[in-house]
Amino acid sequence: MNSSFLKRRQLLSAALVGSATSLLPSWALGASSKVILPFAYGERDLLAFPEKKPMIVHGSRPPQLETPFGYFDNQIITPNDEFFVRYHLASIPTSVDPKTYRLKVGGNVTKPLELSLHDIKTQFTSTSVVAVNQCSGNSRGLFEPRVNGGQIANGAMGNATWTGVSLQDILLASNPGLGSKQVTFNGLDAPVIPSNSDFIKALDIDHAMHGEVMIAYQMNGVDIPMLNGYPLKLIVPGYYGTYWVKHLSEINVVDTVFSGYWMEHAYRIPDNDCHCTPPGEKATATVPINKLSIRSFITNPTEGSAIHVNEPTLVRGIAFDSGNGIAQVLLSQDGGESWIETRLGQDLGRYSFRAWQAQITAQQAGPINLKVRAVSRTGETQPMSARWMSTGYMRNVVESIRVTAV
Repeated sequence: MNSSFLKRRQLLSAALVGSATSLLPSWALGASSKVILPFAYGERDLLAFPEKKPMIVHGSRPPQLETPFGYFDNQIITPNDEFFVRYHLASIPTSVDPKTYRLKVGGNVTKPLELSLHDIKTQFTSTSVVAVNQCSGNSRGLFEPRVNGGQIANGAMGNATWTGVSLQDILLASNPGLGSKQVTFNGLDAPVIPSNSDFIKALDIDHAMHGEVMIAYQMNGVDIPMLNGYPLKLIVPGYYGTYWVKHLSEINVVDTVFSGYWMEHAYRIPDNDCHCTPPGEKATATVPINKLSIRSFITNPTEGSAIHVNEPTLVRGIAFDSGNGIAQVLLSQDGGESWIETRLGQDLGRYSFRAWQAQITAQQAGPINLKVRAVSRTGETQPMSARWMSTGYMRNVVESIRVTAV
């Protein structure tokens, strides 16, 4: 590990320890500015953190950092210093010694393992995938009626190239026993006081043994930033970020359905076809949240901007789904009355953001309501009206912005 990387780790450790005596300034690497998100009480600090550009701050203990939406217009791969941060527990690691770190694999296996970083990088075949990591509550602040939880706009997501080893290979090396039902994953973050709410997630054994689930040690070609899960992060392509356990330290194969708090009580969605309920009602039956919903966004132009009559305007954005792949992105200039097909950008893989663009020309002055709608290769698309659930998860309504032709 090079000296500059160690210095960044030391800086992060000092910043986090310092934050115990003040709410935000000790985290910041520069002066704070403000951003107004598009919902009630939407004013937030915009601050730079160790290894991060200025980010939208929703909390500091534990850190909750949203990516400013304008960053997504710059490139299809989200740089590490622009990638959102989401923690659940306040006691988070501020430094990890790569020489003494170990990943433990146990439970219902015939060969328990204790692997160093060197073991993982040299004893198993390296693999890479480009995949979107999206917080379950991305866009929660836009739910109407308003719901409880972090009031986030559209920036709790990112797209990166993850490099590591297949979880399947590590499980095969430990040899899961007969009757194995699930695999649990724990990280180095922990409750401030001992409790049963340690952040442990679980996957069914068949899913865990699917070759695309990964234990990553690199993000966009370098070590994963500390705030995004150094030294190892569980990558579950096509699934919401709640399963992407940071600072992965322990894997256990179990012969029951895991009943920990974050599986049995939290991160659950209505058990029906739309995963929704009438506004104001709670679901009577729920299941753990799982696959990403299909989504698309306009990244340029932006809300409230002006375009010129009789001059071509390039409209562009991003789309993604749970891994079926994006087949079409449709754009409307009249609030959804009619649609044109956009041109898709490079295909970086079925779990990646897919860029799209289209050229429009306003024929007369006045307001224009632009809407964007993605269609997957299996025909899944976005609803025109927002679906509601009390937990504020899985928002994927057709997005709309208003511009003015002048």
